[in-house]
Amino acid sequence: MSSPAVPSTFAWYWSTSSRKASSMQTRATTPVAAAYYPDWSSDSFPPSSLDYSKFDMLLFAFATPNSSNKIDWDDGSTDTLKSLVSAAHGSGHGTKVVLSIGGWSGSTHFSQVMKPANRKTFVQACVDAVNTYNLDGIDIDWEYPNQSGAGNPYSSADAANFLSFVTDLRSAIGADKIISAAVTDLPWVGSDGNPLTDVSAYAKQMTYVNIMNYDIFGASSTPGPNAPLGDLCGTSSQSQYNAKASVKQWTAANFPASQLMLGLPLYGYVNKSSKKSLSDGTLQHTNGSALEAYREDVLGLAGKSYVAGQNLTNLDEVDAGDAQLNALNGAHPRPAITQKPANLTALASGDLSSYYGQQIAFSDLISSGALKDSSGTFTAANGYTYELDNCSDTPFIYDTARKTVVTYDDPSSLTDKATFAKNSGLGGAFTWSLDQDYKYVLQDAIRSGLGL
Repeated sequence: MSSPAVPSTFAWYWSTSSRKASSMQTRATTPVAAAYYPDWSSDSFPPSSLDYSKFDMLLFAFATPNSSNKIDWDDGSTDTLKSLVSAAHGSGHGTKVVLSIGGWSGSTHFSQVMKPANRKTFVQACVDAVNTYNLDGIDIDWEYPNQSGAGNPYSSADAANFLSFVTDLRSAIGADKIISAAVTDLPWVGSDGNPLTDVSAYAKQMTYVNIMNYDIFGASSTPGPNAPLGDLCGTSSQSQYNAKASVKQWTAANFPASQLMLGLPLYGYVNKSSKKSLSDGTLQHTNGSALEAYREDVLGLAGKSYVAGQNLTNLDEVDAGDAQLNALNGAHPRPAITQKPANLTALASGDLSSYYGQQIAFSDLISSGALKDSSGTFTAANGYTYELDNCSDTPFIYDTARKTVVTYDDPSSLTDKATFAKNSGLGGAFTWSLDQDYKYVLQDAIRSGLGL
């Protein structure tokens, strides 16, 4: 780790003595601000329109593994990818483009393609993609090794096969390309059904793991935080699923903090509920000096040891008569297209009933009239009341007359989470997904929190 650094856009370097082992070494202190770019956003956010100064890395989502152990593409996505690479590389900002393979609904064949008999074919498909589209690397969004995810096939050998895959891929694409993986707040599940306790071998081959610290609680009649920063009140039913816990769990399993990327959502959940507070914790502070003391506390969280999560619950909305938190326990269902009502103009009064049980983009909260942009400050509008759940650093708005509660993230909460990532020595932060922002205000807040 004392070898001289070789300059690169991300300030990472490879030790000459460890190239044969493809061992990732120390990075400089500047973190990375990354974002997923979904291929279905190309009409609204064409590559030519992006401000690449906002992004150090873009993860193009998604290609998917297929039954032939190769890669499938959505119609038109390769043309979009070519445009994205050309624009990013020509922007003068050094923006990297990485192909993300998989996703919640695209992980069906991962367990198959990782098997020894099929792995060589899949590795070659990844190499071909890198070479054909001049990519800066490969991101594997497998949801999840040795877990069903969205009902996917899985095997007790998945985690071991994945290690063999990243080792083979590193050898094939060389030391200077990015290899990353989207992961839950807990390390990969091993053959015994528990999170691995030592993932250092993966870290030697990989550039980053991208912790998807969101979708912790989905929509229900008793709303909980979508992307908690911590469990400061010590009352969370999902104490292993928050930013603080995720960093402790991954580093305790010997994955370097400098190779961890914290995931930040640019969306929230619309809950059919009459609640005036979030249910996963007790509010301890409300405003003023107490709130500032809380934020100072939460940004320097020390951490504990946490156990593995429980099984997935039903993702549908819970009836009011059987109210309970809808804990997604590491599931990350992401709709291919943000589900917008047909006529947002008609809904400018803040009626979000069309979104009940669904995710909603931050930009849609504004266009629907639930939030108001007051010169960069976003306040509740049209009958909604703003509150902050101090136990998780989660803003939410509610309107009891409409029976609507929205949990989401705003510039303030995202600044806190990005600051936490920087203070924890992480490699940076990434968002799902850039098309859900509003005039880059959320991305700007994240960059500010990262010190960029």
